[in-house]
Amino acid sequence: MVITGASSGIGRATALAFAAKGASVVVAARREGALQTLVAEIAGKGGLALAVPTDVTDEQAVQRLADQAVQRFGKIDVWVNNASVMLFAPFTDAPLADYRRVMDVNFFGYVHGARAALAEFRKQGHGTLINVSSVVTRMPQPYTSAYVASKHAVHALGESLRQELTLAGAKDIHVVNVLPAVIDTPLFQHAANYTGRRPRTFPPVYPAKNVANAIVRSANHPKRDVYVGNAGRLLNMQMKFMPAAVERAAATMVDKGHLEDTPTPSTSGNLFEPMKEGADVSGGWKVVKSSPMKQLATVGAVAVPLVAAARRMSKRHA
Repeated sequence: MVITGASSGIGRATALAFAAKGASVVVAARREGALQTLVAEIAGKGGLALAVPTDVTDEQAVQRLADQAVQRFGKIDVWVNNASVMLFAPFTDAPLADYRRVMDVNFFGYVHGARAALAEFRKQGHGTLINVSSVVTRMPQPYTSAYVASKHAVHALGESLRQELTLAGAKDIHVVNVLPAVIDTPLFQHAANYTGRRPRTFPPVYPAKNVANAIVRSANHPKRDVYVGNAGRLLNMQMKFMPAAVERAAATMVDKGHLEDTPTPSTSGNLFEPMKEGADVSGGWKVVKSSPMKQLATVGAVAVPLVAAARRMSKRHA
């Protein structure tokens, strides 16, 4: 199992989840130290892992990652494209270099991973490519247009690749898009930010292990699209029935919920250089508890005012 963006968050949780099932994992990210502690943690639990420091924007580095995985373990069964970065900024205030970097990491990093993985899968005759996308492909949001656009591109890439594999008769090669809602990871602490306001998670927030478990299930039972978090499913349904009104209402809610009024200086975050901070699975955000009823109540607390606002706006624009 090859996993990019494995130094923290969803990638780290996924590596641990696969290792707990007895899989050999190859973990990749820019932070070698964080990867080595992950390998040690897996080894301490009796698992087998290999760390390969990799910048996914470097096509040759990603190919070396694939080559080292095959040299060590003989094959690649699953490739998880997960390395992602975030940029908060009003569209016209975002430095173009930062904007391009988000696309380079979040989209072209996945392109590089998909090319390396699919080449091996075709040789083997089997394999599963899992792209960690986002629920923002179903419900966009303000101030993160580079991230939203990159995840839309990732989702479309997966759909197109599935069609090509169908035409090639590659029945045992699968492409899965995983769409997490807001997840408790260090992504927000690592984010580039030019809003002047400190970013935070937007409730409901789900634990990274939920995404990791969904990825493990997808490796065994591939599906086209896999939502993680009931909030994502609900938002998807709302957008289908009243997209314009929900879009307008959600813009206000995200503006108030994702950004605090606390002033903060501009930063490029971890776009160009990795940060030492935040090498854990969790970002320390308050997550939804495991009880289905509590999760439903948390989702409803957000969904009910959103639907009400959407209906009010629909009437005003009728």
